[in-house]
Amino acid sequence: MTPDSQYMQHALSLADKAEQEGEVPVGAVLVKDNEIIGEGWNHPISKHDPTAHAEIMALRDAAERIGNYRLPDTTLYVTLEPCVMCAGAIIHARVRKVVFGARDPKTGAAGSVFDVLGTDKLNHKVEVKSGVLEKECSEKLTAFFKARR
Repeated sequence: MTPDSQYMQHALSLADKAEQEGEVPVGAVLVKDNEIIGEGWNHPISKHDPTAHAEIMALRDAAERIGNYRLPDTTLYVTLEPCVMCAGAIIHARVRKVVFGARDPKTGAAGSVFDVLGTDKLNHKVEVKSGVLEKECSEKLTAFFKARR
């Protein structure tokens, strides 16, 4: 198993935590120098916080652990393509790379609907890799929404 797959597998386990809490199952892991420095899963419903997406929670966790809001030379692994809000936070944190599993054809901001992470119009450009454990990530989301309908 590649390091990308291993970290995405960990993000999938965090997505399970979100689902157990009644949240949309999305998980995120922030890695620096082959070490997890932050992790998170969706909490908007339970925290009554529209910004409590998995990516934001992982960035907050890492920033608190290292004592800095800038997170250069890091890679964020997330089970679902980041939205515009999360993409903005990723840029402000100076994350180097985002690796995601499932594309989000409705709100994705890493190439599906918008390309916020890849634009040359902002002061920081983020490298993006998509499709890591895409099938597993997509199936988790599909099963969740199918069970709710």
